[in-house]
Amino acid sequence: MLNLKRIKNGKENIEQLKKLLADRSGNNLEQYRQTAHKILEAVKLKGDQAVLDYTARFDQADLSAAELEVTAAEIEQAFAEVEQDFIAALKKAAFNIEDFHTEQKDKSWQKQKQPGIITGQICRPLKRAAVYVPGGRAAYPSSVLMTVIPAKVAGVQEIIMLTPPDKNGKINPVILAAASIAGVDKIFKVGGAQAIAAAAYGTATIPAVDIIVGPGNIYVSMAKELVFGQVKIDMIAGPSEIMILAEGSSNPAFIAADLMSQAEHDPLAAAILVTDSPELITEVEAELNQQITLLSKKEIIIESLNNYGIIIEVENQAAALEMINLVAPEHLELAVENPFELLPAVENAGSIFLGEYTPEPIGDYYAGPNHVLPTNSTARFFSPLSVGDFVKYSGFMHYSKQALVEASSDVICLAEGEGLTAHANSVKVRSRNATDLDRND
Repeated sequence: MLNLKRIKNGKENIEQLKKLLADRSGNNLEQYRQTAHKILEAVKLKGDQAVLDYTARFDQADLSAAELEVTAAEIEQAFAEVEQDFIAALKKAAFNIEDFHTEQKDKSWQKQKQPGIITGQICRPLKRAAVYVPGGRAAYPSSVLMTVIPAKVAGVQEIIMLTPPDKNGKINPVILAAASIAGVDKIFKVGGAQAIAAAAYGTATIPAVDIIVGPGNIYVSMAKELVFGQVKIDMIAGPSEIMILAEGSSNPAFIAADLMSQAEHDPLAAAILVTDSPELITEVEAELNQQITLLSKKEIIIESLNNYGIIIEVENQAAALEMINLVAPEHLELAVENPFELLPAVENAGSIFLGEYTPEPIGDYYAGPNHVLPTNSTARFFSPLSVGDFVKYSGFMHYSKQALVEASSDVICLAEGEGLTAHANSVKVRSRNATDLDRND
């Protein structure tokens, strides 16, 4: 029997709600951080050998260094094993994802502000990116597409993929097929914190990269946190969540189905319904108990919903929107009759699904917007993975002699105001030199 938590007057209980969501990541991360640190140091010191040792220990896969990289024959075999309908669906999803992310492409630019002054910006792709694809509870080829394609669109020169093997040293064929469709250059059979270490520091077999993206378990997250600065990372992702805004006319069967679609990811996933309709709440609860009997992962769903399933009853739609912005959910469904009218009021959400026929899975797999999203209320300041994560920017400027002379008094004033007389002197010597040359002319 499902027993979701009920909250009334949500704003008054927002801290309780946010604490419940935050606690899913654990209150004592230090033990995981220390374990990840040991693995990172071992890989930094011993390279491939440490990677192989940890792969044997954690994945029960006994590999040699020569067997770490997936071969062309293995990829070809994967395509032979995967159903053609699935391949076709992957290709359609890849097209949609590429089409969406192409609109995010930035460009270099320059402008002449006035005679003698040119400023601009250079936008360059990173040279090498690593995509981490977890194993564990399920295979996620959709995550392969969502992480690799933005890097390809950005123009990254080389993309490597890291994913744990099974005990026979094999990678799930759907993962290999997705990687090939997305355009991965190299695939390595390594998972966990050791994969993050190898990508950050490099080994004889696995090249060091500039950025590491993709979700993983707590050890992967801690390893990413620890190597940040050595490389760029996308974000530290926590357990997943969905928040659904519904009204009295919303379809309770749809709402129940969508809450459970997120709950089946993980026992720590959070599913939240916010509505001003007590009648809808009753109907959704009935639908949950009816539909769950048909689902393959009902044990996970029950654990998730009983621990982190939340129903928030508010007075009106304005109060519901206020709750949404306070929670800043990873996924937000506006399952209402006029969702576009409410869209401008949504300030904090990772990805927004508009209308009852736009369920969260359409975004997970197919529509195009990225599904690597900020969790645990970090949508207040983080964004979904994008093309912009795989590029870097350099500003440039040019001043002619006359332009520098005209600006020199302002720059000298600012430098001396900060007590940096050498900065001021750098401008003074040029200004004096230019003035002397003008007098001689």
